[in-house]
Amino acid sequence: MIKQDAAGARTFPEKNIVVDLAITGGGLSGVCAAITAARQGLKVVLVQDRPVLGGNASSEVRLWILGATSHMGNNNRWAREGGVVDEILVENTARNPEGNPVIFDMILLDKVSQEPNITLLLNTTVYQAEKKDASTISALRAYCSQNQTEYILKAPLFIDASGDGVVGFLAGAAFRMGAEKKEEFGELFAPSEEYGELLGHSLYFYSKDAGRPVRFTPPAFALDDITKVPRFRSFNAKEYGCKLWWIEYGGRLDTVHDTETIKWELWKVVYGVWHHIKNSGEFPEAENLTLEWVGMIPGKRESRRFEGDYMMIQQDIVEQRQHEDAVAFGGWSIDLHPADGVFSEKPGCNQWHSKGIFQIPYRCLYSRNIRNLFLGGRTISASHVAYGSTRVMATSAHVTQAAAMAAVICKEKGLLPAEIIHKGYIGTLQQRLLQYGQYIPGQRYIASSDLAQQAKVSASSELVFREFPGQPLLKPLQVAVAQMVPLPAGKPPVMAFHAEAAESTSLDVELRISGKSGNHTPDVTLSRQTLQLQPGRNCLQLQFDAELPQAGYAYVTFFTNPKVQLHYTEKRVTGLLSVFNTINRAVSNYGKQTPPEDIGMEAFEFWCPQRRPEGQNLDFKVNDGLPVFSPANVINGIERPVDQPNAWVADWDDVQPALTLAWDEKKDIREIELFFDTDYDHPMESVLMTHPETVMPFCVRNYRVKDEQGNILAERKGNYQAFNRIVLDHPARTSKLTIEVEHPSGDVPGAICAVRCYA
Repeated sequence: MIKQDAAGARTFPEKNIVVDLAITGGGLSGVCAAITAARQGLKVVLVQDRPVLGGNASSEVRLWILGATSHMGNNNRWAREGGVVDEILVENTARNPEGNPVIFDMILLDKVSQEPNITLLLNTTVYQAEKKDASTISALRAYCSQNQTEYILKAPLFIDASGDGVVGFLAGAAFRMGAEKKEEFGELFAPSEEYGELLGHSLYFYSKDAGRPVRFTPPAFALDDITKVPRFRSFNAKEYGCKLWWIEYGGRLDTVHDTETIKWELWKVVYGVWHHIKNSGEFPEAENLTLEWVGMIPGKRESRRFEGDYMMIQQDIVEQRQHEDAVAFGGWSIDLHPADGVFSEKPGCNQWHSKGIFQIPYRCLYSRNIRNLFLGGRTISASHVAYGSTRVMATSAHVTQAAAMAAVICKEKGLLPAEIIHKGYIGTLQQRLLQYGQYIPGQRYIASSDLAQQAKVSASSELVFREFPGQPLLKPLQVAVAQMVPLPAGKPPVMAFHAEAAESTSLDVELRISGKSGNHTPDVTLSRQTLQLQPGRNCLQLQFDAELPQAGYAYVTFFTNPKVQLHYTEKRVTGLLSVFNTINRAVSNYGKQTPPEDIGMEAFEFWCPQRRPEGQNLDFKVNDGLPVFSPANVINGIERPVDQPNAWVADWDDVQPALTLAWDEKKDIREIELFFDTDYDHPMESVLMTHPETVMPFCVRNYRVKDEQGNILAERKGNYQAFNRIVLDHPARTSKLTIEVEHPSGDVPGAICAVRCYA
């Protein structure tokens, strides 16, 4: 037993933790940063002021994770973020395709707990920053309410991924809050005072069918007149969770210090909405529904933004400006909300997309005046307008992985964050990120230590695409569709498509390309034809009078004609995709973006894929063949489709597909890295939505790695991740490596996107 006599005063116990890197904030950004740094050997403390990890993605808030893929509602093809955030999304899709937020909590805790270099402090709030001098943090003080323990966290480097920027604020880092005027950066989309300067918070609720009638008596504080919400007619008995993202409030208040006030206002709205659904008599289908869950803490969109050596602005996103120090990318629309939120007469959001993804420079990821502080998550250096895009979770996590890898290099080289730029280590950082799957637009992985780049690469077969095998599907041409075809520069080959016509009719066909390399917005028309169709089957031999200025994706585009059915196929291949000129209101996609002339946005059409099981490829033939799936692609430094598929794909009929790397002399190989295709086009929303598969159909499940003698060095069954890292117990001395793969299915040939080897 413990027995203590009366004392004048007591203090809580203190615990000192000394690490290489202290990360504040256990949202998705902090989690991905901690795992990234820990796997590179840094000792990390991850401090989270909540009982679970995930922040806005956790079961406490229940917002889905999104980024550049934007619900597949924009023109950003193969744009899901890479590195640890992708690993987590793929893991969640495999283990939790139903989008259960509690299971997602578990997955994050599982990932962090598996890293021995991470010390995790849950329910622990940072409340003080101690400083060595005016520009250097020496330690953080934090308190855990559950074990009544104070922590002193000492480290040479710190990452603030807390959302509100608690470390930066306490340490005296320069920050901004609210919107800049148009004149400061020439941002034409900067909001007016009437629209408001801040994005608000949101609270969600979940309902369930109890199987019998359920009564609901609202609390006294519930909103008594639902018509105070201008969009009250949008409420219904079917939508719940983050589909009600527009239950938003607080943009006229201090979104840090007024959070509790904002939460109570949101509770009033939520319970008032449920009272309306249950008791107004307008929703008889809600009779058996009960209120299963209401958020206890609001999901925050915006608060402090900290200043780095560069501040991203609207033009960086819309013009897709190039940065020599690019370390990440974004692609969500510039998404601003009226400050009055749910009480505004205006639409709940004002989204405008760019034509493709945009680079995020390293100079935005550290404080300009606190020398050892990295900025992570939504605290990075961006204007209010640019923040409208960079703030979303997958983008924030991708950015913070880059900050964590920068911390690794700082530790190894004895640098401070800004010195990675000033002392010429940005290339080192970029290559280190690329090695682990952090795609950076415009960059390739090229490392002298990678023995694969010195090898002669061959394969048991190579898919030279001529046609899809098997029987075609017939689908009506009710919306315009385009087949993306990777073509070389010059005159396009003759391509054959097939159509069935109910009667004599005409069909308009165009050959389009993107006006910017790396984009997938088909905004340049090279050639147009009008074909006359006869009743029945028509073979469409398309020979376009055009010249492709460079290798890349061309779009063979068929415009709507309800009298016509086109031939499709169930076969799918890495890097081949069909896109449709459809509408996705969830991301303000109405088929074409037509912005006002005075907001600095571009007009263009949306051509987006469909979610499986839809979205089949058009069935087409190329007599000369498309030699775009060469074995050499696995060492070209890009592990996903961009301008080309960037993958080796085996022939359909190869019963034992194998890729071989050969050297003129024996090499000692200790580590092997493989990248497979986990469909970077699929957004993998983490909660609420379900997914058609637990494993992406292109991903190689089973493979073996052999040396020149045929000895099995590694074997894996049931793989579903893109990045596979193999560390051998003892180096293999060999002049040849063979990677044997199985086709994922009868409809999808085996593919490898990248191979790397190290001594």
